[in-house]
Amino acid sequence: MPRISKKGQDMPESPIRKLVPFAENAYKQGKTVYHLNIGQPDIKTPQIALDAVKVHSLDILAYTRSEGSEGYRQKIANYYAKNDIHVKHDDIIVTTGGSEALLFAFGSITDVDDEVIIPEPFYANYNGFSTSSGVKVVPVISKIENNFALPPIEEFEKLITSKTKAILICNPGNPTGYLYSKEEIKKLAAIVKKHDLFLIADEVYREFAYDGVNHYSILQEEGLENHAIVIDSVSKRYSMCGARIGCLVSKNKEVIKTALKFAQARLSPPTLAQIASEAALETPQSYFDDVINEYVERRNVLIEELNNIEGVQVANPKGAFYCIAQLPIKNSDAFAQWLLESFDVDGETVMVAPAAGFYSTPGVGLNQIRIAYVLNKESLIKSVNILKEALKVYKD
Repeated sequence: MPRISKKGQDMPESPIRKLVPFAENAYKQGKTVYHLNIGQPDIKTPQIALDAVKVHSLDILAYTRSEGSEGYRQKIANYYAKNDIHVKHDDIIVTTGGSEALLFAFGSITDVDDEVIIPEPFYANYNGFSTSSGVKVVPVISKIENNFALPPIEEFEKLITSKTKAILICNPGNPTGYLYSKEEIKKLAAIVKKHDLFLIADEVYREFAYDGVNHYSILQEEGLENHAIVIDSVSKRYSMCGARIGCLVSKNKEVIKTALKFAQARLSPPTLAQIASEAALETPQSYFDDVINEYVERRNVLIEELNNIEGVQVANPKGAFYCIAQLPIKNSDAFAQWLLESFDVDGETVMVAPAAGFYSTPGVGLNQIRIAYVLNKESLIKSVNILKEALKVYKD
């Protein structure tokens, strides 16, 4: 038969989704599965967004502009201004999710075999995006012992070569929940200006910053106009994962001009989803206040319960809704599968994401899992108790 491409063979499986068949089998056995594996919030989508789709007056579901409708982009720019981020509507390209925005960014600034430095652990799909773009991920390891803080700048300097085109961060971070400080952003800004690199920031969790600490965007940093590229999305902010609307934002006109050619090749982002996303921008601040309070309470419950399990080490997240937990096991892939196939407490079990898939360095993160605290507090307590009981009997 014809051969599959090497690129296709090299594409990594999602550590988040590859265990789905085992969860489905657990359901067939009558088990309840608590999903700690995926960042699908249980928070309700703002009604204003849902209503906008229900009551639209379109006669034809037509293409929009490749960069997204001008009205929507102007409202996105207004949203950023409220967050002390000052961009124009023509600095924005609307994309089919944040995923497409990152693919457009890679396509616009990298060639095959170029390198992008990423602090790890990082969002697992960065591995897939880089593979599909022919780009090499160069990891710089952050460690659970210091809560996954930004590695020393010297570690970045060691990795920069003639092939390096960008540094990519997720702020706040998936899977760690780490929130980069203003000082850390300034350190990254200095290094990309020194070496004439791009700084890409995935800021889709911007609203989810806790403990009185404010999010600082790379677009707020003066002098970074030609270096900064932001990836954004409505998925988590408004609990609209299924809308598949994101955007790429940059004040670098050449980046936007180039990314637009990729946008034109896929014609346009989805029209109805843009209508919903534009309406979502009118969501009142009270919605976010309630959501953030809820996530802080969930985080506190989760971290407290995990810290009560002997042998478990957990980083305390300052943003997003994820944490990394290190378990007294050898291989979390095997453990996660065993939980679904062979273990339950009164007919209930949990699904977690093995953390090795959030690293690109072989052999790192094998004894770690990512937990998404997107369930209510009662379910989180039950889930951690299941993990506690499982660890008592699990044998590697």
